[in-house]
Amino acid sequence: MSGTAAPAALAEPSERVGRAWTASLSLVNGAIWVGWYGPIQILLALQAAELAPAGTAKESVLAWVTGAGAAVSMVANPLFGALSDRTTSRLGRRTPWIVAGVAGGAVALVLLAGARSVAAMAVGWCGVQLTLNAAFAAVTAALPDRVPPGQRGSVGGWLGAAQVLGVVAGTGLATAGGGVAGGYLACAACTVLGALPYVLHRDLVLPAGRRPAARPAAVLRGLWISPRRHPDLAWAWLTRFLINLGNALALLYLLYYLRDVLRRPDPGGGVLVLTALNGVTLLGTVVVGGIWSDRTGRRKPFVLGAGVIMAAATGLLAGWQTWTGALCAAALLGVGFGVFTSVDLALMTEVLPAAADRAKDLGVINIANALPQVAAPALAAPLVHHLGGYRVLYAVAAAIGLMGALLVRRIRGVA
Repeated sequence: MSGTAAPAALAEPSERVGRAWTASLSLVNGAIWVGWYGPIQILLALQAAELAPAGTAKESVLAWVTGAGAAVSMVANPLFGALSDRTTSRLGRRTPWIVAGVAGGAVALVLLAGARSVAAMAVGWCGVQLTLNAAFAAVTAALPDRVPPGQRGSVGGWLGAAQVLGVVAGTGLATAGGGVAGGYLACAACTVLGALPYVLHRDLVLPAGRRPAARPAAVLRGLWISPRRHPDLAWAWLTRFLINLGNALALLYLLYYLRDVLRRPDPGGGVLVLTALNGVTLLGTVVVGGIWSDRTGRRKPFVLGAGVIMAAATGLLAGWQTWTGALCAAALLGVGFGVFTSVDLALMTEVLPAAADRAKDLGVINIANALPQVAAPALAAPLVHHLGGYRVLYAVAAAIGLMGALLVRRIRGVA
């Protein structure tokens, strides 16, 4: 180890990042969400309906496939984050994983386009989750790597805006792709192209002498973060998990809700309309919320307020089951999720235990994004089929999201 000063890759950043770097990071983030949400919003549901064996409900096939993919995501994000933290390439710690992840994700999407069985569909979707989570772990870690704390809300806002545009673009590509296969191929191309500008920026290089232990046992042990030693991180994780679980329950069967409950003649088009409306209102708050949070120096009130708004929006789906109610819910959900997306990300970077493990720790935190994708199908299927239908589903989703919002008050080290 040469000297005692922390290298740039491990130091707390103090220099504000520029617009070009922020734009390129936002673009690759949006591209990853295209690769995820084109399938999640439209393509997987259509494919499940096509490939479901006789006597098997399409909802069950969709739940099994998305649950398997989410289980892979839960492992992949922190594991690839830990590997990223230990990467000493001259290209930096994060860039190699971004490049490999988006390239692998594109290949997996192409494989999904050719899936002719439920098993092949599941393998393809697990491949998408494995590879795109490698890229996402590196993208997320770039925020605390490069952005000073006082700018993280605003940069997080731009990342959130890109995320929304990625969801809308993915849904649009899936709808306009000329079929399931064409939708997957369009999402694959967009995922690769969106990552190219970030590669042109120099990444921070970790000196080999400062690399954490790379032995498999040490890496696996490091995936556990003690809630007793780091209670703020634990409460922040639980807040994110519950709010995302409520959101996942609300979105999982949206296509089927429009088709089977509201009897929309074009449910796929209806999903696109709701997603676009949600995106517009989200874009109206995601950057503003982050900037406002930076200026006030506070995070928790914004997360709490956003969670309450999201719970109210989901409650509308339970109590006002009309197309107008769905439009109002989508708009309100966008308002809340916009603020939550930008400010929650900034909050998470401020409860990380150590600079050397930023990507791994954020990967553990990001399990709170992936685990709801496993839990939501397990909860939603019995609620819809046996415990009261979609009205009960959305009421439960609202209650879970509200509980998550209230728990943010337990975090002590962040204002």
